[in-house]
Amino acid sequence: MRIGDGHRGRSRATVPAFLIAALAAAGQVPSSPDIVVKAVLESAQFRQASAFVDKDYDRFVRELIALNEIPAPPFKEQARASAFLDLLRKEGLSDAEIDAEGNAMGLRKGAGSGQVLAVVAHLDTVFPEGADVKVKQQGTRLMAPGIGDNSRGAALMLAVIRAMNAGKFQTTSDVLFVGDVGEEGEGDLRGVKFLMQKGKYKDRIKQFIAIDATGSHVITHRGVGSLRYRVAFKGPGGHSYSAFGLVNPAFAMGNAIAKISRLAAPAKPKTTFNVGVVSGGTSINSIPALVQMDVDLRSESCAELQRLDASFLATLKQAVDEENAARSTKEGRVEADPKRIGDRPCGETPASSRLVQIASSVMRSFGVKPSLETSSTDANVPMNMGIPAITIGRGGPGDRTHSLDEWTDVERNGATQAIRMALATIAATAK
Repeated sequence: MRIGDGHRGRSRATVPAFLIAALAAAGQVPSSPDIVVKAVLESAQFRQASAFVDKDYDRFVRELIALNEIPAPPFKEQARASAFLDLLRKEGLSDAEIDAEGNAMGLRKGAGSGQVLAVVAHLDTVFPEGADVKVKQQGTRLMAPGIGDNSRGAALMLAVIRAMNAGKFQTTSDVLFVGDVGEEGEGDLRGVKFLMQKGKYKDRIKQFIAIDATGSHVITHRGVGSLRYRVAFKGPGGHSYSAFGLVNPAFAMGNAIAKISRLAAPAKPKTTFNVGVVSGGTSINSIPALVQMDVDLRSESCAELQRLDASFLATLKQAVDEENAARSTKEGRVEADPKRIGDRPCGETPASSRLVQIASSVMRSFGVKPSLETSSTDANVPMNMGIPAITIGRGGPGDRTHSLDEWTDVERNGATQAIRMALATIAATAK
């Protein structure tokens, strides 16, 4: 069979399409992911939707550019969320709204009992207010901060919704399309945490797909957990000369940093730590009363992350105790106050799971070799809750993510294939 733009794919399934259709009509769709994917790809709905994707290409590019040029800095995604909501409403999604956390969403109802497949693409960027998000174009290459991560994912989602409507897809599961907030940096996955733990659909979401990986070959099925701290070291302060000999929070922090640098971290499962920001003090000739540092701890393993966390906190105590023992505390002691500012849970959707197998089967059908990867994405939250979740690609190629010269290539064949692959994955999962 021919799929997409000249790509040939062959399913390993041997069940004829007419038998699949008959079983589906009887409510007995075979359970094999390969067979389900084959049924989707050979359906009249997919053929019609696929033809529409070609016609819709220019609109996809226009929306990608338009969305990117609406600033969405951390915690200030409202303007982009509002624009995204308008686009969801235009596609006829029901219950279209912005929730209490700022996520823009709409529901495409299925024919089943109301179980929900959540499909999300984050709207926020890492770039602060004032960043120049105007898109520059060289041929099919688009360049601007955030153009790939994740304006392209949001635009791809809209293209998938239109294609599903054009193909008149009727899924069993309801499909909830979400432009979520707070995925990047100190946003700490706040949008998806709210969606999964407090939102109106929290008890109905049974499967989860995020669109946020570079390229079309990636399936993120394991979530890197991370803990982030802002640690304040406080002391009495004083004049650098006349109060010399008093305890110094900067010395305690420096000692803590040195100790952190020597913490044990296994290469497998990959576990890392970093001191990324240090600040504080009053002047060059003052013993500081306050200094602080921002620390990032990560691991592929929940157990290793907990171990690293315990070692890190013990290190802070040791550094403070050593400073208080080394210098005078007559005006007060040095204390460390670690405040957790980030908690991205770890998790995993097994490679053998139905969701991962469906996404892999779709890729193989398009002649793409699946790459199962580990990363930190919105899918971390449902993974940690035991809900099948993956992150799939938004298309590409692209590079320089999180930099001012970020770029993505929207060459027509590659872009339309990425849309078709996402469409097939979502349709097969919600079947």
